[in-house]
Amino acid sequence: MTETETRTHRTGKQQNGDAMSETSTVEDVFDDTYKEKDGPKPPRMLVWRNIILMSILHIGALYGLIVIPSASALTLAWTAVCYLISALGVTAGAHRLWSHRSYKASFPLRVFLAIGNSMAFQNDVYEWARDHRVHHKYSETDADPHNATRGFFFAHIGWLLVRKHPDVIEKGRKLDLADLRADKVVMFQRRHYKLSVVIFCFLVPTLVPWYFWGESLSIAYFVPGLLRYAVVLNATWLVNSAAHIWGNRPYDKTINPRENPMVAFSAIGEGFHNYHHTFPFDYSTSEFGWKFNITTAFIDLMCSLGLAKDCKKVSKEVIMARIQRTGDGSNKSG
Repeated sequence: MTETETRTHRTGKQQNGDAMSETSTVEDVFDDTYKEKDGPKPPRMLVWRNIILMSILHIGALYGLIVIPSASALTLAWTAVCYLISALGVTAGAHRLWSHRSYKASFPLRVFLAIGNSMAFQNDVYEWARDHRVHHKYSETDADPHNATRGFFFAHIGWLLVRKHPDVIEKGRKLDLADLRADKVVMFQRRHYKLSVVIFCFLVPTLVPWYFWGESLSIAYFVPGLLRYAVVLNATWLVNSAAHIWGNRPYDKTINPRENPMVAFSAIGEGFHNYHHTFPFDYSTSEFGWKFNITTAFIDLMCSLGLAKDCKKVSKEVIMARIQRTGDGSNKSG
């Protein structure tokens, strides 16, 4: 194991005998040696392509919201299924499996999660995991892709509408991503990402209700297609924005990420963010199991079916020691 891989989340967190339990196995731990450059910040460069596409998407999603009463019950159920698959492709896939390696997944499960990730259309797994590791390693600095100290709008969507800060690009290039390059599923999805997005994010959600139960193409496109996609995007973005601004910090009051139950509900378990940034390697991202955490329930189900294994978890003793040492005194999530 390299020095980078064994570096802890914050200086001094090897006290109370819990050093090994607070150690991550990938480059997702905070690097307190990084210093932001002095002088003026680089000018913001708008990415008009993204601004236009995001505007069109949200206008289409708003229309999808308006036509929901015209959609059949089967179409609404299918929308929920597509939402769940999309979300799991991000939470159980790009986030907990590939960014943090918090558990191991079989080949069929990795294929399913890669498909879900393409359905979510939030960059391919390789790029998503790279940026997320940079986010953890340089959280709330210029090298953080969605630095929440720049405000809610920037952390939520603004970071996608401007060019990345040069430090984000520089630090991302220096990360060790050999594990991602060695995963054939990850690299296959990366090579065929655009086609996979067209098929799984737009065609499948639209054509299934039209073909199998006669839903109109318009409603099928705007409800399980655009509306579902926009809601999944915003639920994911709330983890970067709301969960870094509002909520309590029972595990580490020295960092921005918070426990936010509303975000946990919408992002199927990703809102226990103070816990997650304190123990980024924990497969559950929470000490409370399935509470507001469909993703943890899904991973546990996959383990029971023999499709996943080796889930990393923090002991109750380590959690309580950490709460007493660095918590804000709230001693509970949400």
